[in-house]
Amino acid sequence: MPERLPGPAGVTIRTFIGWPATGYYTVLVDTGPELARQLEDARARTLQLVEDLTDEQLIGPRLSIVNPLLWEIGHVAWFQERWALRHLRGLDPVRPDADRLWDSFRVAHDDRWDLGLPTREETLAYMRAVLDRVVERLPAGPLSPPEAYFHRLVLYHEDMHGEAFTYTRQTLSYPPPPPPRAAEPPPPPAPGATARGDVEIEGGTFLLGASPQDGFAFDNEKWAHPVEVAPFRIGRTPVTNAEFLAFVEDAGYGRRELWSEDGWRWREKARAEHPVYWRRDAPGQWLERRFDRLVPLDGDLPVIHVSWYEAEAWCRWARRRLPTEAEWEMAASLVAEGAPAKRRFPWGDRPPEPRRANLDGAAGWCVSVHACPEGDSAAGCRQMIGNVWEWTSATFAPFPGFVADPYEQYSAPWFDGRHKVLRGGCWATRGRLLRNTWRNFYLPHRRDVLAGFRTCAV
Repeated sequence: MPERLPGPAGVTIRTFIGWPATGYYTVLVDTGPELARQLEDARARTLQLVEDLTDEQLIGPRLSIVNPLLWEIGHVAWFQERWALRHLRGLDPVRPDADRLWDSFRVAHDDRWDLGLPTREETLAYMRAVLDRVVERLPAGPLSPPEAYFHRLVLYHEDMHGEAFTYTRQTLSYPPPPPPRAAEPPPPPAPGATARGDVEIEGGTFLLGASPQDGFAFDNEKWAHPVEVAPFRIGRTPVTNAEFLAFVEDAGYGRRELWSEDGWRWREKARAEHPVYWRRDAPGQWLERRFDRLVPLDGDLPVIHVSWYEAEAWCRWARRRLPTEAEWEMAASLVAEGAPAKRRFPWGDRPPEPRRANLDGAAGWCVSVHACPEGDSAAGCRQMIGNVWEWTSATFAPFPGFVADPYEQYSAPWFDGRHKVLRGGCWATRGRLLRNTWRNFYLPHRRDVLAGFRTCAV
C-alpha cells in the first residue's frame, strides 16, 4: 500500500513507492469523472474566448507577441492529444498532419500564419475528437499516477493558453472576452476600506519552492530548498495606477538616470512615454484602453501591462526595489513570521474564492487593490494571488537539483539568463492553476502580458 501524506484541506496525497523521483511521483488522488469535468470546463472556456471572433480576427496580424488564434486553439488540442493519448496510451494521431501543423517546437512562430491551417470548422472538429477520446478513456474511479499527471498537465496547459487568448484580445483591440459562465466576480471593497503601506517580515531560513506533499507541481517549482532571507518590508498591495501616474507626470520615462542600460535601450526602441495602453485625454487626465474601448484611468486599480524595465525604473524613482522570489513567496505563504510552515495560498489551504482573489476572468479586468481583504496573507499582504502577475527581481533559473519533467520544453529552454520571474497570477488566470509556489516567466520587455508589480523598501 502507498504511504498517505497530509495534503491541502479536503485532499489526500498519495506517495507511490517506486514512482520515479523526477518530480511527479506524488499526485493528487484524482478520479476520472472529476478530471473529465475540469477538462470539459477548460475546453468550454477556450471556445468561449474565440467564438465571437470573425475568421479574419482568428488569423490576425503577424506579431512577435501573439499567435494566430486559429493556430493556437488547434495547438491546445494537439498538446492534449500528444500527452494524454499518444504518449500516455500509445494511440495514433487523430490527424496525420497534426505535428506538422501544431507542434510549437517544430513550427517556427513566424511560419504559423503560412501553414495553410485547417478551417475553423475543421479545427473545432479536431478539438472535439481529441477531447472525446481523452474523456472516453478516463476510468470511472481513481487514476493511476501517470494518468493523473498527464491529464493535469494538459488541463493546466489549456488554462494557460486561455489567459493568452485573453491578452491577445487586448493586444489586438478586440472586444472584451465574454464573462465565463457561472463565474462570480469579487465583491467591491467596503466603503473607506484601504490597504496601505508596508508590512515587516523578520526573515530567516525559508523553504523556497514546492514539496512532494503539494501534489502536482511543474518542474521549475521543484523542490523546496532552504534559503536565507534577511528582514524586509514589502508593500501590502501592488503599485497602483495613481502611484505609477506620479512617475509618468514627473517625466520618469525621460530621465535616463532612472533606467538600466537595457531598460533605456528598450524604452528608446519602443518609444515608450507611459504604459502601453494609457492615453492622455487632457492635462492631468488619462484614459486606459481596455480591449476595444477607452475608459478613465482608475487610480485605485493596480497598474497593469507594464514591463519589467518599467517596474525597475519606477522603483528607482520611488527609492524602492522589486522583491526577490524568496521574499515574495515568504510574504505570501508563511503562517507566521519566522515560522517554518507554509500555506498553499496566502489565506490558507482552501481553494480560491471570489471574496479572496480576482481570478478566472469573472471581473473582466482588475479590481481595486483594496478589494478581497479575506485573501490577505498572514503577514498582511493583499492580492498576492490574482488581479495582476507581479514581477520579481529574479532571473528565471532552475532550483538546485533540477530535473526536467517529461514535457522537457516547459522550463529548460527558458533558463537563458534573460527571462524574469513573475508570481501570483492575474484576473484572467484560472484559480485551479495557482498556488504560492507557482513561477511564471517572461522576457523583461513584455508589457502585453497581464503584469504589474509589488515593491519592497530599500
